[in-house]
Amino acid sequence: MLEARLEQAQILKKVVDSIKDLVQDCNFDCNDSGIALQAMDNSHVALVSMMLKAEGFSPYRCDRNIALGVNLVSLTKVLRAAQNEDILTLKAEDAPDSLNLVFESSENDRISEYDLKLMDIDQEHLGIPETEYAATISMPSAEFRRICTDLMAMSESVTIDATKDGVKFSCNGDIGNGAVTLRSHQNVDKPELNIDIELTEPVGLTFSLKYLVNFCKAQALSSTVKICLSNEVPLLVEYGLSGSSYLRFYLAPKIGDEE
Repeated sequence: MLEARLEQAQILKKVVDSIKDLVQDCNFDCNDSGIALQAMDNSHVALVSMMLKAEGFSPYRCDRNIALGVNLVSLTKVLRAAQNEDILTLKAEDAPDSLNLVFESSENDRISEYDLKLMDIDQEHLGIPETEYAATISMPSAEFRRICTDLMAMSESVTIDATKDGVKFSCNGDIGNGAVTLRSHQNVDKPELNIDIELTEPVGLTFSLKYLVNFCKAQALSSTVKICLSNEVPLLVEYGLSGSSYLRFYLAPKIGDEE
């Protein structure tokens, strides 16, 4: 039996909105530590990993491990019925064929209840190795989105170079080239505008901007984003949620001249 109550339905709405264009069908793996999701996009270039920790729900109950196979487009349609401030309760039996969603208005006595049919999704669970990254950049998520969107107007790919001088996003396209350089920056009055760059060695990698712009849809979840780079391993883009919950995207770098 699963019962998980979120004080704000918008958390799940924003998570699903952030990933539904990358992943169509996926399992929500529920156990006593929380609700996790891990899935690759169809081209096997990007990986999505989400963890909503049990302490982010009140109450949270999961008697045994349950995999909820969900079509994210269908889930989005159901979640549209919820106001952002509604209380959302997810319920499922031990061998469920549907997921029960209850939306309770915090302002009036409206209770909406929906049952979403579940799918049987055979999904391999990919072990994500713990990686010590050469460069970790923490920055405002709106700034990251702006950079990726602006450079995508010029080119299909971006090269991210992290050095002791800062981090440089650069691209070369048919109409010209562009670059944005950021340096570490502390804003005492507005810490959410801080740019923090931790570096153990210089690193430079090229990535598809189409995917990065897609990842930026998660900007609504967090005012800051963490970008982790190391040579020859996938890029990690992480948005922190309440507590120690998170939404992470991994993207394989482009190699050589591939476009």
